[in-house]
Amino acid sequence: MTNKAIMANHISVCRQQSKVLDDLTFEMRAGRLMGVLGANGAGKTSLLCTLAGELCIHSGQLLIDGNLLSQLSAKEQARVRAVLPQHSALSFNLDLFEVISMGAYPFPEASTFQINQWVERSIDDCDLRHLKGRKYIELSGGEQQRVQLARVLVQARAIAERHGHAYVLLDEPSASLDPKHQHLIMYQIHQLAAQEQFSVLIIMHDINLAARWCDSIMLLREGRVIAHGPPALALTSASLLQTYDIPMYVGPHPLLADCVWVLMNEVTHE
Repeated sequence: MTNKAIMANHISVCRQQSKVLDDLTFEMRAGRLMGVLGANGAGKTSLLCTLAGELCIHSGQLLIDGNLLSQLSAKEQARVRAVLPQHSALSFNLDLFEVISMGAYPFPEASTFQINQWVERSIDDCDLRHLKGRKYIELSGGEQQRVQLARVLVQARAIAERHGHAYVLLDEPSASLDPKHQHLIMYQIHQLAAQEQFSVLIIMHDINLAARWCDSIMLLREGRVIAHGPPALALTSASLLQTYDIPMYVGPHPLLADCVWVLMNEVTHE
């Protein structure tokens, strides 16, 4: 049995005496892309913050490659997992290349040649080549989001270079992107998970985008797991109703085999 996984065993997390995660058990293995969905306040960001070491668990056990996450220093955590928060503020007048290169900061032993390779590949992954040389603060919100994702991919590549795999935690990386870049970014993340042995947890709101690209989906409500498994099994009318309190139709994708498609009923106010 390999230890190359993040394993959560019955973890519960409290914020200001309120339980935000309740008895969650799951694992993240190399080469897989797991989407986490749920209504606002379901516990999605709390889960990511817990996996990132920013929130302490109240009970249960959280392991990364067989080690308790709580026993790893911030520096050690940065050398095994990369995190993209929901909002990444940066006011310094740095250019795109400099911001993306920050992903290599936890690895001072990396050579300039290695870092440049990681940066160039991440620039292409996030469709930023035409923006090279631009200042970060001059970019649109969606462009800045792609730069931040490229920075995280540099860190993940540095991690994988040393461990053979990397854990990547992404909080709504496609939220401010246009439809073309939403699918492009999800495609690239899916490919990187498989090809570079990234284990990716991604928080999302777009159910169909998750159904198209994620290997597995976890539905949360009030900090508890409603369903977890491959999209075709996790996304059912019953589980989505329980998660979002609105009827949804789930059926075969009109164009793609082995993919489901979700249609939401009209929301009315009585």
